[in-house]
Amino acid sequence: MSKTDFLPLLEQQGIVLSSTQEEQFKRYFELLVEWNEKMNLTAITDEDDVYLKHFFDSLSASFFYSFSEQRILDVGAGAGFPSLPLKILYPDIHVSIIDSLKKRIGFLRHLADELKLDGVAFYHDRAEIAGKDSAHREQYEVVTARAVARLSVLSELCLPFVKVGGDFIALKGAGTQDELSDGEKAVAMLGGKVSANHSFSLPIEESERHILHIQKIKATPKKYPRKPGIPNKQPLS
Repeated sequence: MSKTDFLPLLEQQGIVLSSTQEEQFKRYFELLVEWNEKMNLTAITDEDDVYLKHFFDSLSASFFYSFSEQRILDVGAGAGFPSLPLKILYPDIHVSIIDSLKKRIGFLRHLADELKLDGVAFYHDRAEIAGKDSAHREQYEVVTARAVARLSVLSELCLPFVKVGGDFIALKGAGTQDELSDGEKAVAMLGGKVSANHSFSLPIEESERHILHIQKIKATPKKYPRKPGIPNKQPLS
């Protein structure tokens, strides 16, 4: 995808960006590349690839789910994906990001200032620790995560933050069906229920993508999430 393909492809989905939003994505790319020279934010730095594999890919969640006027938490967002592209698209949402690397939080704060994003908050913490904190636990209408871990692990890191009646939106790639088969029991243990698995191909490169919609139907048992590192080492099954 060239940068010039970005707008027409979004328009095919009924999304028309303002000149301000276009400029925000332009500046986002510039800052991503600039800061990536000082710290490891992404292996993807070519402009066309950033617009396709980061910006368009992040916004693809909005093709299947309306984020408007929601309070969103992004777990392990790295360089801000998918939540900050979604924030650009939906200026009315409130976005919080939890990330375990302090340097990345520094980048995200600078980025938010440069893009003049209001209604954003950044927390330097492990998801396993923040998920036990009453300030965060079951406080968010929507929680997002993009390619952080397999579903059985990701559910334990994310579902504790979701309000009962809220939604967990996971952006996944190839192999999602296998992850669902392995992870649905874990999802249920944590209070969730898989509502939808939307599949599509990323334009140009035609790579497989999935948007998983998991509803929070009951409170997560207090023993979850387990201590840092345990969900990855001993996934629920």
